[in-house]
Amino acid sequence: MSIKTIKNKQALQENITALIAIEPKFAAVYEQVGLPDLRHNAGGFEQLMRAMVGQQLSVAAAASIWKRLVEAKLTTPHDIREATDDTLKAQGLSKQKTRYVRSLVDHNIDFAALENMPNEDAIKTLTAVTGIGRWTAEMYLLFSLKRADILAVDDLAIKVAAMALLGLAERPTPKQLNNLTQHWSPYRSAASLLLWSYYGSLRNKNAIPL
Repeated sequence: MSIKTIKNKQALQENITALIAIEPKFAAVYEQVGLPDLRHNAGGFEQLMRAMVGQQLSVAAAASIWKRLVEAKLTTPHDIREATDDTLKAQGLSKQKTRYVRSLVDHNIDFAALENMPNEDAIKTLTAVTGIGRWTAEMYLLFSLKRADILAVDDLAIKVAAMALLGLAERPTPKQLNNLTQHWSPYRSAASLLLWSYYGSLRNKNAIPL
């Protein structure tokens, strides 16, 4: 089984063209927002840890805590194992976030192996960690593993933008949105990126996750 990815802007353009052929309503969105930014990152332990640290915090607060952790050299599994809870707390981690980060360390994820796992297997591996839900796992697949068929149906911006795109009377539930968009596969990552940009234009702000 080959794993479909979007590695560059040309590939994204090709995926958007194929998506529009399946769902022509995206043509007007693409004309309005243009080619979205891929926002790829290197992935790995630090990327996931940073995502966990930033959960339910403002961008500024999350950046401040992460900066303190970096300066204290507390962003690797070894250093976190060696640190006490009080040391982590002193850098801004709550008791709950400390538990999450220690769970990430304890699971010892083989990040190289994730590269070759089918989407659902990779999501299952990631969500086994305390503090990583499906949304966080999907963001990792989309932005770190560059997967081509990820639609974040739990994402508020995606739901609002899809409601406008599809002309729905009310915001869809994740299950409804998943059912309504099955035919977008295998180009749902392109759909996610377009919908985030579309939401941004509807709300006049940047909606894509950092």
